[in-house]
Parts: sequence; structure tokens; C-alpha cells
Amino acid sequence: MRILLLEDDPEIGTWTVKGLMAAGHVVDWIENGREALLAATTRDYDVLIFDRMTPDLDGLSALKTLRSARIATPLILLTALGAVEDRVEGLEAGADDYLSKPFAMSELLARITALGRRGRAEAAEMTTRLFHRGLELDLLSQTCTCNGQTVLLNPKEFRLLEVLMRSKGRIQTRAMLLERVWDINFDPATSVVETHMSRLRNKIEKPFGTEFIKTVRGSGYMFLD
Repeated sequence: MRILLLEDDPEIGTWTVKGLMAAGHVVDWIENGREALLAATTRDYDVLIFDRMTPDLDGLSALKTLRSARIATPLILLTALGAVEDRVEGLEAGADDYLSKPFAMSELLARITALGRRGRAEAAEMTTRLFHRGLELDLLSQTCTCNGQTVLLNPKEFRLLEVLMRSKGRIQTRAMLLERVWDINFDPATSVVETHMSRLRNKIEKPFGTEFIKTVRGSGYMFLD
């Protein structure tokens, strides 16, 4: 899974990243609360792990901001505050789990697995169609329509559009699209993303006079909200 870790303690952060990566996870480690909040709102993660007490913006405040923005990525709150009222405050703020320091890596990994499993099950159960301004993706029949007209997409174009629609309002970098659409974790030094993006736009935007996808110079692409 792709995990965002907010932890300002170098020793704990290094130990946690090492354990998560050894278990096969991809980890972005950020030590500042405000930067972690920006990452969580602009990138896709399967699980967020936030330390409660961090500089600039604490993990609890970052969590509340995410939930108020309707970002429901599963989140584990880490803290040295283990009192019942502290755990209740964290859970009521929107945390999906709460882990007191010090913690065992095996317990953290077990909780991440449980959250990831629950998130996938809920997503599969809840979403079979994606809609936006007349554009519709049927994930079961793998068909696309725009204003009621059928739009023929090849499998990669369909997956690319699905990823963009699921990330509506958030920038998707070239690396993120390569990983999520083509399952490539390195830069193949080809124009595969740009070529498919151009073809997709010619099919869903040009015939209907509607802009769905914005190019964010130097960053990537964003499906307009």
C-alpha cells in the first residue's frame, strides 16, 4: 500500500519507515504537519499515519481539516497520550484507529492491513458508477457515455479516466498515473501518459465542448471539480 507518515521524531520516523518498507509498503515520510496535510489532499494514499504532536500543525488538527474536506482516507493516529479521553478525542475527530507509543511494528502492520482491507471492501461495494457533468463511467460494464452518447475508450484510456475521476480536484502527477494506470513504478522515459491523455481529451472534451481535465504546468493533471 502507499502510506503517508507524519512523524517529527527522527528516530521513530526512521524505524517506522524501515519497518513499513520491509513489509512491502511505499512510504512518504513528512515531518511537518502542514506539509503532510498538503500531501494528503493532493496525492492518493491507501493509509495515513499521523503523529498527534507535530510542529507547525499538529496531527489532530490536520485530521480534522481532512475530514471537513470530505477526504476519507483511513488514518491511524500515533501518540504518547494514551489516556481514554485522548483516544476518544482522536476517534471522534475522524481517526479510524489509535495507537499509543511505544508500539510494536507487528501491531502497526496488522492495523494497516485491516484498514486497507476495509477500505477496499467499502469502495468495491459503494462505487460501480462515476458521474460528473454529463460524463459517466460504468465500472461494471466498462462503458463510458457523455451527455448520453457512447464514448469508445480502450482499456488504458478507461482506467486513466477512472483514476482521474476518483481523484477529482486533486493533482495527479505523471509518476502517480504511471503507477496507477500502467502499474509502472519507474519512469520509462516515454510519452505514454501524454499520448493517452491527448487521445482521452479528444474523445471526451473536443466533441462535447467541455473541459474536464486541466494540465497543471510542472505538476501533472487534475480532473476539474
